[in-house]
Amino acid sequence: MPTAIIDGIKTNYEVLGDGPPVLMYSPAGFNAAIETWRTQGVYAKVKFLDHMPKKYTCITFDRRECGQSGGRVERVQWADYVAQGKGLLDHLGFKKAHIMGGCMGVSCATAFGVLEPETVLSLVLYWPVGGAKYRLSSHQRFAEHLAYVSQNGLQGVADLVAKDGKPFNADPRGGPWASVLKTDKAFAEAYVKQDVEKYKLTIAAMGRTLFDRDTAPGAEPEDLMQLSTPALVVPGNDNFHATSAARYLQECLPKSEYWDMPVDKQTEEVTAARVMEFLDKVGK
Repeated sequence: MPTAIIDGIKTNYEVLGDGPPVLMYSPAGFNAAIETWRTQGVYAKVKFLDHMPKKYTCITFDRRECGQSGGRVERVQWADYVAQGKGLLDHLGFKKAHIMGGCMGVSCATAFGVLEPETVLSLVLYWPVGGAKYRLSSHQRFAEHLAYVSQNGLQGVADLVAKDGKPFNADPRGGPWASVLKTDKAFAEAYVKQDVEKYKLTIAAMGRTLFDRDTAPGAEPEDLMQLSTPALVVPGNDNFHATSAARYLQECLPKSEYWDMPVDKQTEEVTAARVMEFLDKVGK
């Protein structure tokens, strides 16, 4: 697959189809790789990438620190995920695009809508993460990594990832740079030489500030309320994708449509069609 260097970080991406561009922030939390659109839970069922490229240019990519993309040890914020997506659009020559997010990718998409409103044609927000249980589990994941670093050091983290190769969402002990440790030898060599106390401060701040509320994270409600961007909100309903988080986005986004479809009724036949119906309407 092609790659682009965006703000010094390698981004692995794929472009499918033809038509108006849709930048797609991958689902699967801290394993937000291209393939999760085809393999992860509900996305394997609804098969967006079997349908949407027939009418749209679908731009999928491994989010930074995920899949085959690179990363950098810093307090990653939602704005950093926006910068990666915007940089990829610039690289491909698209001045405007629809922005679609699945799962944690919804938070990236809403932040994109706030920070780059002139670029965004519409927002498709599918199964936004959020809810009290999601916040607690997210903080627990960072806490488990911190505990492992305290007990085993950064070399211990690198050794664990080299042995098991699991991303952060599958094994919290490996931390948010686990995928980069696995794929980039030079990164791994620099990683273990960091000041461990400064690293622990970075981890503590990153977990607290990314997941700072009991609803959908990513953008402040006052900023969302000022957007004139059309949005489609599709709810999930589990411990990581609370329906309340989707309703919150509906409430905050003035030009939102809420697809009140129960999860078990979100079949392949109706779901991709509903998304493309929305995109078609916005594009007219």
